[in-house]
Amino acid sequence: MKKTALLFSGQGAQTVGMGHDLASRCEPARRLFELADSILGYPLSRIAFEGPTEELTKTSICQPALYVHGLACLAALRERYPALEFQATAGLSLGEFTAHAAAGTFDFETGLRLVDQRARAMQEACEATEGAMAAMIGGEEDRIRELAAVTDVDVANLNAPGQIVLSGEASKIAMAVSLAKDYSARKAVELTVAGAFHSRLMEPAYQKLSAVLAETPMLSPRVPVICNVDALEVLDPEKIRETLAEQVTGSVCWSRSIERLLDHHHIEQFIELGPGGVLAGMVARIRKGTPVLSISNLATLDEALAALG
Repeated sequence: MKKTALLFSGQGAQTVGMGHDLASRCEPARRLFELADSILGYPLSRIAFEGPTEELTKTSICQPALYVHGLACLAALRERYPALEFQATAGLSLGEFTAHAAAGTFDFETGLRLVDQRARAMQEACEATEGAMAAMIGGEEDRIRELAAVTDVDVANLNAPGQIVLSGEASKIAMAVSLAKDYSARKAVELTVAGAFHSRLMEPAYQKLSAVLAETPMLSPRVPVICNVDALEVLDPEKIRETLAEQVTGSVCWSRSIERLLDHHHIEQFIELGPGGVLAGMVARIRKGTPVLSISNLATLDEALAALG
């Protein structure tokens, strides 16, 4: 098998129905959704399977739902392909927690409780501020960073070449959008989000999550996990606690994370576990021609298994 890294989705990838067919046909996937319902004390699986969209889109719901779905996809893959081996993991924002669970840093329940508390803290921070985010398309990184400085907002995501997301106070993001073309962006699009993720406005969530992480038992992961904040592998539990907290207010260095996996860890293919193939699209822009197998349901699982042989 080619040298493989697993990738896990972040907030925004959620879609009503995610996990439903896996849970109906795959016992390990079904058990994870049932366990999640029991741990969280509300019917997460029903919201993921049936919606409504407005409920699933809530930060406090979609983050746990994506975490469970990513690991359910992995459980289904392992059931059908027991020979699966992977040499590294990474996840976009929330997906970094899923990546750590896959790598054995903490177990499913510990990770789910962490994600639940992260999601609640971030939703509270959203509700306490007037925040917004905007994607800058086609811009040069140096110029977009200048734009962020001029408008006093933060660089939230460096997703792929020509795709940078800014985050901050809503009025300042509106100003950044209006000035975007002066700073090399081909276009700027305000995103439909609950608030200013990965910005200084998430400081209260950072404080709460840091306190929770300090009390959370962790192991060194079995394989390298690339962290969002500096696009380097993290193996020491104390460093993992720091990076998982810092990414709430810090930039998601996704493009550099993929490059690190390809160039330093010599990854030959990625398996994306999560809805929609969003990460596969980013990888294609970061390094054209890189093989990515995207698994979100039974149909895409079958396609991936055929490719894996």
